[in-house]
Amino acid sequence: MSEFHYNDDTTENISNIYKSILSQIGENPEREGLVKTPERVAKALQFLTQGYDIKPEDILKSALFNEEYSEMVIVKDIEVYSMCEHHMLPFFGKAHIAYIPNGTIVGLSKIPRVVDAFSRRLQVQERLTIEIRDCIQETIKPKGVAVVLECQHMCMQMRGVQKQNSVTTSSAFTGLFLSNDSTRKEFINLVQAKLH
Repeated sequence: MSEFHYNDDTTENISNIYKSILSQIGENPEREGLVKTPERVAKALQFLTQGYDIKPEDILKSALFNEEYSEMVIVKDIEVYSMCEHHMLPFFGKAHIAYIPNGTIVGLSKIPRVVDAFSRRLQVQERLTIEIRDCIQETIKPKGVAVVLECQHMCMQMRGVQKQNSVTTSSAFTGLFLSNDSTRKEFINLVQAKLH
């Protein structure tokens, strides 16, 4: 993603709200360690939700190439950082994405950028998985897309059930990954393999 620019009005408005929140939870927003916290939080929130201003399909369209390669292309272990829309707490993990070209390939760096564009929004993991899948399918029009996300959710680990080692896996498939068991198994085997 390109260098991020903060909106001064948004920063000021969110800062004022967080100053009030600090008071509401029993803190003193004027104490030394907290004086700049509302501004820091305002900037952090803008950065963490910058995906609303990005069109993921444009990322892919910027690097499409005609190519007759027709075997599976996998980009795995893509870092995912997002915030759950229910508690605005982070969830994070890895995405594994594959597609089978149908005359068009995409620059490999664009796939992690699409993941970032969708994850830098308030999300649920299930929707994030489908949004990534659909964007790749609709923009590149491959013979199939496979997306698997493995994430840990701070809303489960810090609060609620407080299960520190739980991992949530979600998957979404189209085309050959959906209709052909051997293609799907090949993808899963390659994701699990330590080839590097």
